[in-house]
Amino acid sequence: MFEEFALWLEREQAQLSTSNWMFDVAVVLALTLIAFVMWRLIATRLSRLTEKTKTVWDDAIWFALWKPINWMIAVVGLSLVAVVFANTLDSDFKPFIPIIRQVAVVFMVAWAAMRFVRKAEQQFVEAGKDKTTVQAVAKLCRAAIIILFLLAVFQTLGFSISGVLAFGGMGGLIVGMAAKDLLANFFGAMLVYFDKPFKVGDWIRSPDRSIEGTVENIGWRVTKIRTFDKRPLYVPNSIFSSIAVENPSRMSHRRIKETIGIRYEDAGKMRQVVQDVEQMLRNHPEIDTSETLMVNFNSFNASSLDFFIYTFTKTTNWVHYHHVKQDVLAKVIDIVLANGAEFAFPTRTVHLSSASPSAD
Repeated sequence: MFEEFALWLEREQAQLSTSNWMFDVAVVLALTLIAFVMWRLIATRLSRLTEKTKTVWDDAIWFALWKPINWMIAVVGLSLVAVVFANTLDSDFKPFIPIIRQVAVVFMVAWAAMRFVRKAEQQFVEAGKDKTTVQAVAKLCRAAIIILFLLAVFQTLGFSISGVLAFGGMGGLIVGMAAKDLLANFFGAMLVYFDKPFKVGDWIRSPDRSIEGTVENIGWRVTKIRTFDKRPLYVPNSIFSSIAVENPSRMSHRRIKETIGIRYEDAGKMRQVVQDVEQMLRNHPEIDTSETLMVNFNSFNASSLDFFIYTFTKTTNWVHYHHVKQDVLAKVIDIVLANGAEFAFPTRTVHLSSASPSAD
């Protein structure tokens, strides 16, 4: 509609060389103002309608359109004013005005598409969808929009799309050879997105590298990890294709594995202590008895008789796990003391032989 009006105005200007340019500018500004007011009235009604619906797509479409259309009306109006001045002054700039207007319109369309992707990404994340997957799809959509925008601009400026694509193929080969690390990081990011060894918010670590912390962002080149001392750690994505990655966030349980020693003097009480500790664990509400649960006398140590505890908690939360572990160990102390035994600590017994007195 805007393009047809612009062409009509240019034809009229070409025919009416003696027209009053101030009148023409006033007409264009008045029409632009009317279009803007009408759009604002329509926009108000559409905004109310989208608020009443329960679907998220109409909200995303409306969020994508309302601001770019405002600017599109302003850009087209200003370009028509520029046409009036160019016709009046017989400026050499006149042939460039339609090209600039078309580029601006293409930019507005690309901007609207970007806003739609951003709103849809936000709504999917708020709906509980996998954040890593949503972000990956959103980044691919943004990349596609940028490429299409650039191709449309080249076409508008008069460049051959086939030539651009052919040059892009050769240039891509050259760039690929020169930037193999960048491409390795890109494909590393794709592997992370598709294989999903971790996602944003997961706690990960690697036994091969000094990498441990919470994933904050998975980019095209690097993954940002926040270490436990709150330092940001930026890891190139290509690293993840060659190292082992542990994901403690996906643990089904957390393990309690402890070795406890009592004195040799309390050897006769070991059997009862072990039985009582095992019974305590089986009755503990935070211990998962469906998993492996063992309490056994284990070894004769240098200064102690050792038994071990091997069991799993129901919780995987790091903070709550330590509360449960503390409670279990406190109960073990109570059981040992209740049986009249004591915990061992490193001791050494020295036997001194009495020497016979030497004869005079």
